[in-house]
Parts: sequence; C-alpha cells; structure tokens
Amino acid sequence: MRLSFGVLESCPVIARFHQFHSPRALSARLKSSRDPRDSASFHRRRPIYVESKGGRPGERRGEMGAASEVVTKAEKLMEEHMKGNDSSHDAWHVFRVRDLALSLAREEGLDSHPGSIEIVELAALLHDIGDYKYLRDPSEEKIVENFLEEQGVEESKKIKILKIVRGMGFKNEIKGLAENEVFPEFGVVQDADRLDAIGAIGIARCFTFGGSRNRVLHDPAIQPRSDLSQEHYMKKEEQTTLNHFYEKLLKLKDLMKTKAGQRRAEKRHKFMLEYLEEFYKEWDGRA
Repeated sequence: MRLSFGVLESCPVIARFHQFHSPRALSARLKSSRDPRDSASFHRRRPIYVESKGGRPGERRGEMGAASEVVTKAEKLMEEHMKGNDSSHDAWHVFRVRDLALSLAREEGLDSHPGSIEIVELAALLHDIGDYKYLRDPSEEKIVENFLEEQGVEESKKIKILKIVRGMGFKNEIKGLAENEVFPEFGVVQDADRLDAIGAIGIARCFTFGGSRNRVLHDPAIQPRSDLSQEHYMKKEEQTTLNHFYEKLLKLKDLMKTKAGQRRAEKRHKFMLEYLEEFYKEWDGRA
C-alpha cells in the first residue's frame, strides 16, 4: 500500500524525520545559514571565458580604464598556454594576480604613471608562461620575449617586463637575485603573485598542486627542508604538501616588497597559522 504525503505526516516519527530531512526542509535550513556567495563582490566577478565585449574577470582592470590591444592579446596568449595546467596555476590564478597587482599599484601611487601600469599589467598576465614547473618544451621560455617584440612594446618597457617575469620567482629569492632586481613595478607584481600563494586561496592552491604531483598530504617522519638552495628547492625529491608551508608559504609575509603588500599579507599569514593549528589537532584526533 502506498502512503500518501498526508499519511506520512500523520505518523509522529516519520513526520519528525520529514521535518528535518525532506528536500524542502533541508533547503530551508541551508537558506537560513549565511552563504559567502551573497557578498556583493562575488556577484561582480565575471566568468573567465566571457567573449562579449572582451570581458575578463578583473574589476581592477575596469577601474583603471579600458584594456589596450596588447593587453587583450596578452590575456588570450596566457589563456592558451595555461589551459593545460592544474588549477593551482591556471588562468584564474593569473587574473587574480593581475587584479591584485593593479590594486597594489594604485595603493603605491603607480597609477599616476601610465607606463608603469602597462608594465605591471603585462608582467602580471605573462608571469607564469614558461614556468619551469610546467615546461613542456624549452622553446616556451622565449614565448614572452617573442610576444613583446611582435607587439612592438617599447624597449624600456620590454626590459622591465622581462626582468619581472624572469626574476620574481621564489627560487630567485633563494639564490639572492631578487635583491638586485627590485623596482616599483617588480615589487607590485611579485607581491601580488605571493599574496595569491598565501591565505585561503593559497592553502587551496597548495593542496591542489600537491595532489597533482601525487604528494603525500602529511608525514610526521618527513621534516621540512631547511636552508634550501635554489637547486634543492627546484629538485623533485620526496616531499609532503604540508611541508611546503614551512619551506615557502610562511616565509612570504616577510619577503613582501611593498607597504601595500605587507599590509595584506599580515591577515593571510595569520589565517594560515590558524589553519595549521587546526590541521594538527584533527590529524592527532584532538579536534
């Protein structure tokens, strides 16, 4: 015998279950809790591949004015070369870095120099093309240089963009090269890239990358490497994802080059420390 909806509700036990576990009841309970997506900033973001009017996710870009032709071409070049990467280093990452870099540039007063803004934006968009972690062919190391030459970017700007792209990586900081390469546009782009490596998104990216390389999540027997040389940092030896926090991520706050980057890094750094504390509690069964 099939029970009607009314019969179900007439049974105290079933009715109580229905009250809390029916699709409608669950939906109502979910709606009553705060959804982070309700924030205005979330709804301002645009899809990454919107083609109408050349739309790209970059509210900072909108604040700085319309994109130039070379910037639009740089976006397309970047998307083409990043599409095979895992989501820790995909086009979304680059667009976030571009947004952050333009925001930091404004805070640092670089928006009064149009040439500096173009350098910042192009360097941010092109900074991960030819990344050694994803290098498929040695010729990819020349893609950015060839692109800038083909687009007729003036020599002084091209030199700065290439210095940023080639010198902003953490591996260069370890080697001590970064100290000799810092200029305002360099600091802004590097800080933006490093801000995206820490905090909530940084944690997500860290575990995404570790998973893509089949790394162990955590092993108390494997200690973080200390006093890393550039060679050891780049070496693909056995390592855990969690150790990356100690080998790189927790060091980035003190390596920020701009005042604006330093201010933002404080909050993200604190969030990572809180996350690690909770991680160890759960790992040990204490939470």
